[in-house]
Amino acid sequence: MRVPIRLTVASLASALALAPSGRAGAQQPIEPRPAAGRSLSLQQAYQQAESHNPGVRIARAQLERAHGQEWQARSQYLPQLNAQLLYTKTLATQFSALAGPPDTRPLCRAFVPVTGAVTADRIDSLEKALGLATNCRAAGGIDFTRAGFGAANQWQLGLTASLNLFTGGRVSAVNRVASAGYRNADLELRSQRAQLALNVAQAYFDAVLADRLLAIAESSLVQTEAVYRQVQVANTVGNAAEFELLRASVTRDNQRPQLIQRRADRDVARLRLKQVLDLAPADSFVLTTSPNDGDPATTETLLTSLGVATNDTSTAARVLVQQAGETVHVQEDQFRVSRSQRFPTVTLSSSYGRVAFSQQDYQFPNLSSFLTNWTVSLTASLPLFTGGRIYGDEMVARAGLAEALARLDQVRQGASIDARQASSQLAQAIAAWQASAGTSEQAARAYRIAEVRYREGISTQLELNESRLLLQQTQANRASAARNLQLARLRVALLRDLPLGAASAAAQGGQSSPIPSSTQGGQGAGSSATAGQQSAAGGTTP
Repeated sequence: MRVPIRLTVASLASALALAPSGRAGAQQPIEPRPAAGRSLSLQQAYQQAESHNPGVRIARAQLERAHGQEWQARSQYLPQLNAQLLYTKTLATQFSALAGPPDTRPLCRAFVPVTGAVTADRIDSLEKALGLATNCRAAGGIDFTRAGFGAANQWQLGLTASLNLFTGGRVSAVNRVASAGYRNADLELRSQRAQLALNVAQAYFDAVLADRLLAIAESSLVQTEAVYRQVQVANTVGNAAEFELLRASVTRDNQRPQLIQRRADRDVARLRLKQVLDLAPADSFVLTTSPNDGDPATTETLLTSLGVATNDTSTAARVLVQQAGETVHVQEDQFRVSRSQRFPTVTLSSSYGRVAFSQQDYQFPNLSSFLTNWTVSLTASLPLFTGGRIYGDEMVARAGLAEALARLDQVRQGASIDARQASSQLAQAIAAWQASAGTSEQAARAYRIAEVRYREGISTQLELNESRLLLQQTQANRASAARNLQLARLRVALLRDLPLGAASAAAQGGQSSPIPSSTQGGQGAGSSATAGQQSAAGGTTP
């Protein structure tokens, strides 16, 4: 029968003075927690991550590019107007062989007969006119000094305009493709932001859970240390056997590896959070948003910033379903674009130009010396034979449309299953949270009673260790259930914008109990919350 441990104040003081301190002093003290840094709430963590996340930045760039492609497609409805200024310097020309000295002869004049003159005078005037006609240069004709044949310097001012009158539906189809691309890019941005919010919340609550499990492990070590010192004093005064002292020592020593493991898990969870937030490893912060109360308002601010008002788990509302639907529209219009090649294309164009020639190099001529060229043309083109290219384009577009329709059906089925799975996980998390309500308080009271019973000699150390383990397990289960509940609620709220499988992938490992159930003393506290994965480990006591 076990001897009750009852000590007076005097005997306790003397026993503490006489108790050997070598073994206790050899144990490593509890490592202090890292220095506190700036406060970091869940909303602040998301804002920090969003401003640096590559996925969100890429999605924003894709949205901007899609908007530019809309402008490109819309421009085909409007006339295209271009202006140009062209200067040409002729270094050598074939017309140089035709060049000769300048003609200095007088201009040829029209013959005017002398009326009323005698015959001799009239003959004389005719002879003079004939002589002049054989040695004069003709007036009028082409002034080749102002023509472009071999001109040394040529200046052109031009203005061209073109307008598509009929394209067989190609321009309309291209504009619909661009609009669908913009909607797809907008949906992708929403999906990236929702996925980032879930990742941030998971890393954040994992770090909070790791902190809580570390606190539980530290509390358990303090409890076992207190029991060890109590048994040590009792053994010193002869009220406890050496076996009891050995059991208490082993129980206490088995808690230290678990505390080291919890501390490492805490550090890894915080490093994971820093990685998601793009923070330096040396940065320190204090997590101010706790999931322990299970309050739905914990993530309300985050959901409001993402534009999520109500939970919508319908298949038609899922982002991936909408993206698959937009892809079907794109493929339909791509088929129309390929088919439009069989129709004629009618284009109206006009060109207005002013041209001048100069003998002096690089000298801009006077505006009065510019000549005008202005043309208007109507062009119709129809492919008669393309070697099967158009038919091949239609085959490719038709196959793309069939693939898009099949993928739409596939995504719809996956979205339906994914929504049911997320709802099931939420129901499971709610049930686990409700089941853990009050258990922690009951386990704490049971441990206090076990302490009193052991101190009074009514129970054994094994019963005290079992009570401590149950307290440790219920506290960890409560913290894990709060974390799982908050993440499950957030997943359901963001389900509309999340990719398929994101909800189930993020929930893996977060539903099991973080403390192994055992009746042996010296069991470890908690499991790693790093990246949502939890493990259990424990020690044994003789």
